[in-house]
Amino acid sequence: MFGICNLAIVPVRAEPSDRSEIVTQLLFGEHIEILERQNQWARIRIQYDDYEGWVDSKQYQVISEANFKQLSNDAIILNADLIDYITSANNLLLPIPLGASLSFLNNSEINISNFDFEGTKTSGIKPKSAIISTAFMYLNAPYLWGGKTPFGIDCSGFTQMVYKLNGYKIHRDASQQALDGEPLSFIEESEAGDLAFFDNDEGNITHVGIIMDNNYIIHASGKVRIDRLDHLGIYNPETNKHTHKLRVIKKII
Repeated sequence: MFGICNLAIVPVRAEPSDRSEIVTQLLFGEHIEILERQNQWARIRIQYDDYEGWVDSKQYQVISEANFKQLSNDAIILNADLIDYITSANNLLLPIPLGASLSFLNNSEINISNFDFEGTKTSGIKPKSAIISTAFMYLNAPYLWGGKTPFGIDCSGFTQMVYKLNGYKIHRDASQQALDGEPLSFIEESEAGDLAFFDNDEGNITHVGIIMDNNYIIHASGKVRIDRLDHLGIYNPETNKHTHKLRVIKKII
């Protein structure tokens, strides 16, 4: 079976329970493969990044395999505003967040609820210089484990969504993202838009942020914030100490 998210933001959980942790979110218009059903729950795989988890079966709309394949081949079209509204056939307004997928609107067979959207869309690959301006749209968004929106986002959800809005696909988790791209030896070799990864005491990648000019970094830690970056890691000027230990810098694009 296959489906499409017809709600603004849907939690994707580690286990089939409302009490289970949120591992990521399904945004409006994203399409999924349904791998397993268990009572009211469905284990899904998100087509965009192959991420798996459990969602409530009442929080998506079933589509055909043919429609799923067509959506997978269509150009990605996203909402480009912090928040906007999509109108249903009965003129009800549904709020959708930045990065919600609108690709299905171009096909009447897939647009099962006859949604209409008059806001700003974005599609295609943007120059690398656009990465930072997009990142600023999430500034001060509260940290939320598994989050992908300006209303709550985690470090790798932040980097994935910023890249996605500019036409670049990267994985969901920081440890996965760290496997991509070309490593750089020094901070001085990096450009605005490159990714910096940070590890814990066990050597596991646990954090990621987007490098800015002049040794600054924008990342999600408590909130999406801007801090200093040096060869040791992230330096928080408010606490006068390093908060994350630098592991590697990657040029992804």
